[in-house]
Amino acid sequence: MEVIATLRGDNGCPWDRKQTPSSLTVYLIEEAFELVQAINSDDTEAIRDEMGDVLFQVLFLMRLYQEQGRFGPTDVLGRNLAKMIHRHPHVFGTDKVQSAGEVKELWREIKKREKGTAAGSLMDSVPPGLPALLRAYRISERAAGIGFDWDSVKGVMAQAEAEWREFNAELTPGEGTAGSSKEKATEEFGDVLFTLVNVARLSGIHPETALSRATEKFVRRFKRMEEMAADQGHALESVSREEMEAFWRSTKKEESEPASKPEKGAGKAGDAGGRG
Repeated sequence: MEVIATLRGDNGCPWDRKQTPSSLTVYLIEEAFELVQAINSDDTEAIRDEMGDVLFQVLFLMRLYQEQGRFGPTDVLGRNLAKMIHRHPHVFGTDKVQSAGEVKELWREIKKREKGTAAGSLMDSVPPGLPALLRAYRISERAAGIGFDWDSVKGVMAQAEAEWREFNAELTPGEGTAGSSKEKATEEFGDVLFTLVNVARLSGIHPETALSRATEKFVRRFKRMEEMAADQGHALESVSREEMEAFWRSTKKEESEPASKPEKGAGKAGDAGGRG
């Protein structure tokens, strides 16, 4: 906090002195995403550094509001500690719970009581600015919390298959509904994604984590393809599609053999086929 105060002081940094809470939000989001990436890669040094960057942004925001006379760090931390203690009566009080699921139910009930009768829609508790995949997960989670949910993962998987057929019909000439359009196909594809989010939730998988890992796996393999092409004296974009597919198969084979090329960051064994 002393460093931030110096940066904001009369003889401080011109850039830091001109910042506002609104201008800092973009940096807070960027740093948070960098921290998530470091955690997913399990890079200890990167996690430590990125965690510090996120904390710095939060402390910087505290300083700006303190300068406005609205609140200070002690107010923020004191309020948060009181909230966490109040929302954990099974730890700091006499309530009893038997599972993580019961903890979530208790948490939702306490939040509902805190907001009172003017709470509005249950869906209002999910920020509209969240990334779409994460927001879909939270929205479906809120609905499930009051009992509006599928009975089993098999039921939602069957629904996902039905949604896929509807999307496919919009893309197949002569099979779509009257007046089919790109907008309609987009709507149907959205239904597919939203239903798959629920497949993940009921399977105990967070879709954001799963997609992030799949994307990183693709990036890792694509970079290896670029290396293979370079080893042959070519840029990847200059080789044929058949050669690209051969490189892809080779990258998957490398990853299925843990003892081979450990310096390439081999991950789990590749699947039987396709781009997964």
